[in-house]
Amino acid sequence: MEPGRKESQLSLLLVEDDGELCSMMKEFFDEMGFHLDCVHNGRDGLARALKSSYDLIIADVMLPIMDGFTLLQQIRRRKKVPVIMLTARVQRQDRILGLNAGADDYLPKPFDPDELLARVRAVLRRTGRLEYDPASLADVGDLQVNLQTREVWRSHQMVELTSLEFDILAMLIRAAGRIVTRHEITASLFEREPTPYDRALDVHISHLRRKLADVGARIRTVRGVGYVLAAGSGSKL
Repeated sequence: MEPGRKESQLSLLLVEDDGELCSMMKEFFDEMGFHLDCVHNGRDGLARALKSSYDLIIADVMLPIMDGFTLLQQIRRRKKVPVIMLTARVQRQDRILGLNAGADDYLPKPFDPDELLARVRAVLRRTGRLEYDPASLADVGDLQVNLQTREVWRSHQMVELTSLEFDILAMLIRAAGRIVTRHEITASLFEREPTPYDRALDVHISHLRRKLADVGARIRTVRGVGYVLAAGSGSKL
């Protein structure tokens, strides 16, 4: 397997018949540093996948001419490339069918572009196509946090955080041992000034503490000022 590469060196193929979604995803992934091509039906998607050397393919299940499951099966017979499936179907058996057919991941519609990006990065890294940036890795207690891929793991299990919860955690990690003021967090993440009776940040902190268990208990409130991630044994920040 070739060594992992940087995101700017990677190319993706999106097979999706929704033209507006394709345009949005192309703009989004371009901004994130990836090159993304779009094809609007399964037959052309298969031809493009076999002809070109993509690092990952994202394919909708419900496609014209050739459906996504057939596309996946045809790709698997002829080429070794990671595939993430998208679908508006919510039945559990559809997800199982996709994974059993060889999909590397499966994401239901509608989806958050940030979640798709995180899954793309996770699959690329798992398959050795994307390099790790050592500076983006942090061990916090029993957690492994990747600031680049926006993933949090505990004992090989991913901890599911919302985008805002991860952003708050990342700010606290980067400033570990230092108080991060409510003003800093609110201005950076909510793009507004905090108000005395605004409890939105407190709610997000509460959810973050609960999800992070023992590490969450180390997020200390400095009353009237902000929050600090207290240092603990076994942490590398």
